[in-house]
Amino acid sequence: MHSDGDAPPFRPDHFAINLVARGLIGLGLALPYAWRVPLVGWLMRRVIGPLAGYDQRARENLAMVWPDRPLAERKAIAAAALDNAGRTLIENYSTRDFLARARTIEPEGPGYRALIEAREAGRPVILVSGHFGNYEAARAALVARGFDIGGLYRNLSNRYFNAHYVRTMQAFGGPVFPQGRVGTAGFVRHLKAGGQLVLLFDQDVPGAPALPFLGHPARTALSAAELALRLKAQLIPFFATRAADGLGFRVELDAPIPHSDPETMMRAVTSALEARVQAHPGQWFWIHRRWKGVNPA
Repeated sequence: MHSDGDAPPFRPDHFAINLVARGLIGLGLALPYAWRVPLVGWLMRRVIGPLAGYDQRARENLAMVWPDRPLAERKAIAAAALDNAGRTLIENYSTRDFLARARTIEPEGPGYRALIEAREAGRPVILVSGHFGNYEAARAALVARGFDIGGLYRNLSNRYFNAHYVRTMQAFGGPVFPQGRVGTAGFVRHLKAGGQLVLLFDQDVPGAPALPFLGHPARTALSAAELALRLKAQLIPFFATRAADGLGFRVELDAPIPHSDPETMMRAVTSALEARVQAHPGQWFWIHRRWKGVNPA
């Protein structure tokens, strides 16, 4: 039983946001899968994103990165990014339907062969990606093929939403670990036992070195490469690109990044993400404050 000093304070704003989010998710889950995914994408693009300021933030990032592109084109990319974010949200809560679809995805690319060989040899692998398409489609497809793919998550500030958010990630299979000392110890043990781990690297990290991303310096954690070097694990970039129908995915694993030094390795990973963003700009999460620490404006 918590004492008053131990119990987290009640946050009416967080509680209300969670109620709205759960209501939206519940509405989506009541519909057939092929309807719910585009519906929540539309709601994020036309209602939630603009109200929450996500649309404006995406446009500001796009204006900084691609100032020479026509305004109408940048607006279209921002709208597509919001749509993808909404689709990703409801897909990740549609565990049974999403997993059934993921089982039909055949991963491809040189990194997939490297992943199979590492599993057969009992060697650890770190799969690294960004907030592009829906990375959970790749993890689900690999788990369906017998890979022991662990995940790392950051606890959300909204503890009411965080409770079901964590349960949703656990439902995809494979262990998940919270960021922090306890979680780090858990996923290191998982890797040492020859497991695989998914890490996302494309968020601003205070104190991290600024590496170029889409023409601008962005503080980028080196932890994925440092861990790969420390544990002699393969570092493989992977991407789940949304198909033209808005429901399917193409899962690609790039060739493993050669071991050198952490910064050089993460520059290579960043270049792999840049190539995907250039090819499918509406599938990256432009609402992140990716350049926050270096370009505050």
